[in-house]
Amino acid sequence: MRLIFMGTPDFAVPVLDAMHESGHHVLAAYSQPPRPAGRGKQDRRSPVHARAEALGVEVRTPTSFKGEAAQDFAALDADLAIVVAYGLILPQAVLDAPRHGCLNVHASLLPRWRGAAPIHRAVMAGDDRTGICIMAMEAGLDTGPVLLREATDIAPTDTTGDLHDRLSAMGARLAVQAVDRIARLSPVAQPEDGVTYAAKIDKSEAEADFAWDAVTLARQINGLSPFPGAWVARDGARLKLLRAMLLPEVETSAAPGTLLDADGLVVATGSGAVELLEVQQAGRGPVSGVAFRNGARLGPGDPLAG
Repeated sequence: MRLIFMGTPDFAVPVLDAMHESGHHVLAAYSQPPRPAGRGKQDRRSPVHARAEALGVEVRTPTSFKGEAAQDFAALDADLAIVVAYGLILPQAVLDAPRHGCLNVHASLLPRWRGAAPIHRAVMAGDDRTGICIMAMEAGLDTGPVLLREATDIAPTDTTGDLHDRLSAMGARLAVQAVDRIARLSPVAQPEDGVTYAAKIDKSEAEADFAWDAVTLARQINGLSPFPGAWVARDGARLKLLRAMLLPEVETSAAPGTLLDADGLVVATGSGAVELLEVQQAGRGPVSGVAFRNGARLGPGDPLAG
């Protein structure tokens, strides 16, 4: 198969690798243009851009598909396009250009969590399962029929980072299957019931509050880890909360945000308690909650934030 690959972030790189290793011909890789990043604000290539160049694949970075860019896309004469978190709306002319259309590798069990941040939102909502769908793209937002799907459980302490890596590998495997079997797959229309939308994560969502109930707090911490990272203020700096475990058996009347008498970094909330399994101080690397508690010499009744 003559393939076009379209993707931008780290999540898409394993899929690009799988396409390159599959024996099919990757004609070109489309990605978002380099953008200023880091302290020096130097232009930085996207992860897909960098990986495609390392593989010897031509990289194209149009800012839109108006006019010449759409013509150049069609001129590749591809059999199929594989799209993974590309970040640019594809007009109908582009969707129709490859012989077998464009397939999207989407990180949710559609129709739940259409949109920009399906992994984050699944964890933050307390879903017990998520997965990958290989979808035939159409003009609507993640509305196309599904060709392949596979589910995975979300463990109580799974973070978005954990699922990101698991789903990226799953997506790579399913994408190869879809390309290999494209002529034999039967698209299944998404049901009209159960549609939810995964809005883009805003950094304003990252500030945590121990006055929240324990369920909400644990989901927020795990759902926003590692990026942007839920945080509370401590000693004038941000303390990131990177992994939490809900402790449903713990009932406490202690003030929210204070430590309980336990072996780990167990904190009272507005209702119940959570154990902070991993935290990160500003300018330092992540450490276990136990290591942080011992290093800060915190004891029962001490406030974690403030």
